[in-house]
Amino acid sequence: MKRRSRGFPAQAYRYIGGEFIVSFTVSFAFFFFVFFVNQLLLLAEDILQKDVPLHAVMRLIFYSLPSIIALSVPFATLVGTLMAVGRLSADNEIVALRASGFSLKRIFLPVLMLAFVLSGLSFVVNDILLPQGTLNFGRLYRELLYANPALELEPYSVKRYQDDTLITGAVSPGVLEHFVILDTDGQGHRRIITAREARLVREGDPNTIGLELRDVVTHSGESGLDHNYSTAEIMRYNILLEDITVALRSPGPREMSARDVYRAIEEKRADFQPRYETWRRDLALESARLGFIALEVARGTRSEASALETSRDVLRRVRQQPHDRSLQIYRLEYHKKYSIPFAALSFVFLAFPLGLFSKRSGRGVGFGIGLLIATTYWALLIGGQTFGSQRSDVSPALAMWLPNILFLLAGLIVFRKRMRQ
Repeated sequence: MKRRSRGFPAQAYRYIGGEFIVSFTVSFAFFFFVFFVNQLLLLAEDILQKDVPLHAVMRLIFYSLPSIIALSVPFATLVGTLMAVGRLSADNEIVALRASGFSLKRIFLPVLMLAFVLSGLSFVVNDILLPQGTLNFGRLYRELLYANPALELEPYSVKRYQDDTLITGAVSPGVLEHFVILDTDGQGHRRIITAREARLVREGDPNTIGLELRDVVTHSGESGLDHNYSTAEIMRYNILLEDITVALRSPGPREMSARDVYRAIEEKRADFQPRYETWRRDLALESARLGFIALEVARGTRSEASALETSRDVLRRVRQQPHDRSLQIYRLEYHKKYSIPFAALSFVFLAFPLGLFSKRSGRGVGFGIGLLIATTYWALLIGGQTFGSQRSDVSPALAMWLPNILFLLAGLIVFRKRMRQ
């Protein structure tokens, strides 16, 4: 009997863990399918319509798999926990386990341990496989771009390459409507070229994108001339593919590991620090100057109007605090590389007690609640990233970790409430 009593907890843990793994697998398949289809639709819109070989499309999809897996694991952990615990609760197996001496904490233990494992797996995929897959995706895309320049001609888009900016309207096969080019002429003057339509010309140098512009108006900002316009019925404009691929070749924080992103952040912070210190030093001098001005006003040697104008200048300088948006984006991406994988831990603390309330509905309601929570989390994460990238005074750590913290706190509150019942 003693041997059986020692073995029973292990059997119970294996049973609970097995139930969780089954539900996790079903949930993972669902989210993987959703993100996979979304990627297919994006490729269908951007690539499949432009006669790209099927084998190249399949390679692009393969290189996209790490990002799909990295996103699917945390959400599948959430829904899998809700489904597994909901099923155990609906069949009164939770009641049976508690009657056998298992507390809710012990029942929760195997789920928490598996969530730790899945968080680690998601982090590895997100930190190692995802950057490699994204780099391979970009490398293959550049090869396809040389073979088919039309890949870069997207409707209603703004593309920036080196010194050129292209703005497109509607796009039909080989034709761009209401086309605008912002570039620099041979004398270094900025100019704006607008055309009613632009047609892709395939003959000529294979290393350029040839465009035939129709009904062209050119505005050049030559020195000494306020308005210098010229018109043409037809104009030929070439874009070097090298300029496009240079922009695509530069790796961003998404294509880097967490360690590499951290190093880039330190370099950017070191470059930005002198600008910030100069601003602080100037601000301190202006503040001291305000003190002297206040004394002059008190003595009557300076008018209040003059002092007020100086105060406004100081406030204006305060508002002109230097910022580095690139540094902010890198910091956001750095914290995002950790917050998404470890969202699985926050999810299980919320999903486990919620699943206990599903006494009759089992997996069905758990699946629906999981989708609702996943959608809310994703909206908060995207909102935090967008807000953090636009406001330099927002903490990147808070912007990326706030959804995890909120769901963890909500889970602890619900868990504690369930423990008291």
